[in-house]
Amino acid sequence: MAKKKQSESSQRPITNEKVEGLRAEIVEQPITETLEVNYMPYAISVIVSRAIPEIDGFKPSHRKLLYTMYQMKLLGGSRTKSANVVGATMKLNPHGDGAIYETMVRLSRGYGALLHPLVDSKGNFGKVYSRDMAYAASRYTEVRLDAICNEVFRDIERDTVDFMPNYDGSLMEPTLLPTTFPNILVSANQGIAVGMASNLCGFNLGEVCDATIARIRDEHAHLMDTLKAPDLPTGGELLFQEQELSEIYRTGRGSFKVRSRWRHVPKENLIEIYEIPYSTTVEAVIAKVTDLVKAGRIREIADMRDETDLSGLKLTIDLKRGVEPDKLMQKLFRMTSLQDSISCNFNVLVEGMPRVMGVGEILDAWIDWRMVCIKRQTAFTIQQKKDKLHLLLGLREILLDIDRAIRIIRETEEDSLVIPHLMQGFGIDEIQADYVADIRLRNINKEYILKRLSEVEELERDIADLQDLMEKPARIRKLIVKQLEDVKKKYALPRKTSLIYEHELEETYDPETEVSDYPVYAFLSKEGYLKKITPQSLRMSGEQKYKEGDGPYLNWETTNLEELLVFTNRMQCYKVRLSDFDDSKASLLGDYLPAKLEMEEGEAVVWACLAKGYAGQILLFFENGKVARVEAGAYQTVTRRKKLTGAYSDKSPLAAALRLQEETEVAIYSTEGRVLIFGTETLTTKNTRSTQGVAVMTLKPKYQVQSAAFLASCTFANPTRYRARSLPAAGALLKEEDREEEQLSLL
Repeated sequence: MAKKKQSESSQRPITNEKVEGLRAEIVEQPITETLEVNYMPYAISVIVSRAIPEIDGFKPSHRKLLYTMYQMKLLGGSRTKSANVVGATMKLNPHGDGAIYETMVRLSRGYGALLHPLVDSKGNFGKVYSRDMAYAASRYTEVRLDAICNEVFRDIERDTVDFMPNYDGSLMEPTLLPTTFPNILVSANQGIAVGMASNLCGFNLGEVCDATIARIRDEHAHLMDTLKAPDLPTGGELLFQEQELSEIYRTGRGSFKVRSRWRHVPKENLIEIYEIPYSTTVEAVIAKVTDLVKAGRIREIADMRDETDLSGLKLTIDLKRGVEPDKLMQKLFRMTSLQDSISCNFNVLVEGMPRVMGVGEILDAWIDWRMVCIKRQTAFTIQQKKDKLHLLLGLREILLDIDRAIRIIRETEEDSLVIPHLMQGFGIDEIQADYVADIRLRNINKEYILKRLSEVEELERDIADLQDLMEKPARIRKLIVKQLEDVKKKYALPRKTSLIYEHELEETYDPETEVSDYPVYAFLSKEGYLKKITPQSLRMSGEQKYKEGDGPYLNWETTNLEELLVFTNRMQCYKVRLSDFDDSKASLLGDYLPAKLEMEEGEAVVWACLAKGYAGQILLFFENGKVARVEAGAYQTVTRRKKLTGAYSDKSPLAAALRLQEETEVAIYSTEGRVLIFGTETLTTKNTRSTQGVAVMTLKPKYQVQSAAFLASCTFANPTRYRARSLPAAGALLKEEDREEEQLSLL
């Protein structure tokens, strides 16, 4: 029955009286007044007090957290539970423990979001490159301030910056932190305010210090000479486009591209990605690659998995048979966030006003602000020294008659009259008299007083020097330079993000230029003519045709997509794919490599080999008898560069070279007619292409190494005759029966 009455009452129509009552409660307000009274204060609060960093490089939430830790004596001390810091920070930042702890996580060393973390952390703080790797609760982790915070808080007690009351007026907190280096450019920072945003990428600390010093010494100094490019905490490779970076440096807006770093593991036929762009995560990369594989747009991948562990990030891609790693990675760079654009919006609060500034403007603003900090610190120090000098001058007055000072104090009956009597007796003020009266009885001797008075001249000199510093901006700038040099020396680290320049980016993967792979035979002549012939054409062909005076030199059975390394007499190595050559016939001369590869005038082919996944080593035999064993991977580059300079040592001409896949024996021939056989295991492998090698064959002055070959391809009646017991050795003269077959192949 009650439910029925309630239903009836809810269905009653609204009467005119009720409508008029509602209208009476509505207060009309112009939209302009609503914006001014309600919206603008909120917008300004978000911009100034929350989202946009100031010239010291910190947002208010960062500053409140770090200052709380500083007050807790966590700079240089032992770690404390993160929960303790979070609770103490709430006295300055009343936005909840969750928000405070997230701020701490981002500043921590464990999370890895900053090039120079400000919080030295212990425990699980997650990782910036992982979306799903969550940080532990604050009760489990421990923190303290990192050593670089010595530069963040230096001289903060010396009135370097302003202080203001906290939200309830119970404590004082700094409005800025007096960083002795441009932290605004070192620590990456992002923020979204109302109607504007800020996105500052990080730069290398050493480069920032150098650029600031150069700016102080010459305001027209070219920034890119010292500040090469942004440096991201997750590493990767920055595609250096000078025009794009110049625009960012000039206007504070723009973007640049960063891509992942990877390596190919030929033995296991897989790719390992160990650095990714700062703007993405491993989960996003795996999800995108999975979608592409399911859609059939990528067919070269057998499996992809996340093998990240305590040693760091690692994404592993298992390749299908015959897949070219470089081409696959170029495709992934185009289709996934393994290559990504980093946007820049250098929006900074300067004196309470948000401004989008270029790098040069930011450095100028920081230098001006830092000069003010030093002036304030100097003024504070001057006042301290003046106060001390004032006390010592009062002490000097009683030196004239110590006994009289003692008599005045002894004969004064009331304690409150001691100070006035001393003032009257020696002509000193109340502060000086109070200081004299507080001197202990054992210190009222001439020796003590003379020692104290010896400080007067030193104080006067210090005050004069500090006042001179205050009046001379050039001296202040010199002091800033000295501080920057000290910071660089103590805390600068090598770049994490390597640079890939424009000339290294000429060849990139383009789906339209994809070529098919098929078996081929390649033939290289002594004069440098290369022919690529298919098996079908070779079976139907007759004898190989060569230019007059030319002849066969090297030949390979391989595939169309294999890469050829061509070594020249100018210590250069040209890298070219066989697919870049047209299919030829045995009856043709082929392509002349010096012309095809656009070699320099007078440059000629000395030797060539197949890349073969850059596995194994290359043996380089020099005319002076030295042999170098170099990893084939030393000739591998991330980008498809056409030419490598310094391909081998320039100390002696290259006489021969061999491609080594496993340990074996090698025979060296000299122009004297001697042969030396030795095992390759005696040679140490080097990663440097320009290594001079080690002495293997000793030669008489007028002779040199002529050629070399694997022992398996030679025919010796008695190989033991030519084997060396120790290296270097001269070898043995070649016997007539061993001259019947010339074994000078350089395969």
